[in-house]
Amino acid sequence: MASEIAIHDTNSLKDKIYTIRGVQVMLDSDLAEIYGYEVKTLNQQVKRNLNRFPSDFMFQLTRDEFDFLRSQFATSNLKSQIVTSSWGGVRKLPNAFTEQGIYMLATVLRGELAEQQSIFIMRAFREMKHFLQTNAHVFAEIENIKKHLLDSDIHHREHDRQIDELFTLLDKYNVKDTHGIFYQGQIFDAYAKFKSFIQQATKEIVLIDNYVDVSTLERLADKNSGVPVKIYTAPNTRLTAQDIQNFNTQYPTLTVNYTTRMHDRFMIIDHSILYHIGASLKDLGKKCFAFDVFDASFIPDILAKI
Repeated sequence: MASEIAIHDTNSLKDKIYTIRGVQVMLDSDLAEIYGYEVKTLNQQVKRNLNRFPSDFMFQLTRDEFDFLRSQFATSNLKSQIVTSSWGGVRKLPNAFTEQGIYMLATVLRGELAEQQSIFIMRAFREMKHFLQTNAHVFAEIENIKKHLLDSDIHHREHDRQIDELFTLLDKYNVKDTHGIFYQGQIFDAYAKFKSFIQQATKEIVLIDNYVDVSTLERLADKNSGVPVKIYTAPNTRLTAQDIQNFNTQYPTLTVNYTTRMHDRFMIIDHSILYHIGASLKDLGKKCFAFDVFDASFIPDILAKI
C-alpha cells in the first residue's frame, strides 16, 4: 500500500474533482493516493467486485477525454498521477468514479482510513454542488458575455467593466466585510463567510461561545494547519473529552476552557481581529443573525475578564 495523503479540509480535494460526461468524478490515481493504495491494487479490488460498479458508478476514460483533461489541467499534478510507461505513453487509461462509485469503493476497500477519507470526499462533492447551484446564474451570465464578445465590437473598457461587475457577485464572502446579516436558511452563505474568517488566522483562534458541539469543531477544521485553537464555553457544553481528543489527532492543537462569565459570542483572530457573532458557530444560518467587527483594543479586556 502507498502512503495516503493528509486531508485537512475539503478545499484540498476540490482540484481533484473533474466534470466528465456531465457528472463530477474523481480519478483512480487520486483515490488510490487518498486511500493509501497503489493504483493497481485499488483497481484489482474493483475488478474483483465489478458487479458493484455499474457504468453510473464508474467508467474508463476514453483517449479523447484523457487528452482533454491533460490539456485543461496542464499546470496541475494531473499528468504525474496517470499511470505511464517508461517511454511516456499511457499504459492504461484511468477509471473515473462518480460520487456513488466513491462511496461503493469505500465499502470494497473497507478499513477505518477508507471510511474516514470518504467522509471528506462526500463533503467536498456536497460543497461543490452547493457552490454550483448557488452561483448558476453567475456562470450562465459569464457564458452570455463570452458569446456577446464574439459577436460584437464593444470597446474593451466596456467589456472589462461588465466582467468586473459580474465577478463581484462571486465576492460575496469577502473577508474584509466589517458587518453583515444572514437570514434564516442562508446556511451555506454563513458557513462560507465564517470559513474565510477562520482561514485568516496564522497564529491563533480564540472562540468564546457557550454552546459548542462536534459541528463547531467541523467549522474549525477549516483552519490553517498548525494554528492552535482555544475555546471558552459553558461547563455544560455538549463537547466531550473524546471529541477534543479526536480533533487534536488530525487538527492540533485545541484546548477547551470553561467559563460562566460570558453571554455574547466572540471570535478573536491572531490577537488582532475581534468578531462579535450573533449565533453559535454550530447554528450558522439556521436563524437570522448578524456579525460585526469590533475595535481590537477590546481584546485584552475580554480575555482578562474570561
